[in-house]
Amino acid sequence: MKTFTLDVEYECDFDLFGVVSSSREHILAWQLNQSLRLRLVKQQDLIYDLLNQGRLVISNYLHATEHFTLRLLRNRSIDPSVLKKPFLAPDVKEYDYLIQVNNGSGELAGEALLTQLTALPVVQYACQFDPNSLKFKENLLF
Repeated sequence: MKTFTLDVEYECDFDLFGVVSSSREHILAWQLNQSLRLRLVKQQDLIYDLLNQGRLVISNYLHATEHFTLRLLRNRSIDPSVLKKPFLAPDVKEYDYLIQVNNGSGELAGEALLTQLTALPVVQYACQFDPNSLKFKENLLF
């Protein structure tokens, strides 16, 4: 019997930032709200049930307007997990949080946002990634 495999390539059209911060997620969200004049609101946690492997529960904050969307995602599962790598993006597991920006412009795009992130007192380090280069980029598609 022949087995067919479906290979799907996704194109990610958003900016992705990794943030290293020892602060709790609600404190980081509040700092981002104050600094960037946003209104990040806690959403229902994202749940990934991985067949016969375990489950990831990811904390999720969202700011959405008709022009752009910004998400603050915790990179590590908030529930205890039996997975060896309980991360939303295991390729960049050294980052505590991920910030996903769709259609960002002005101070919410690229280098300008990276400068704003590194200026926050609760952020130890921030970096911008090309989401298309990540192995587990499908986890970031909502």
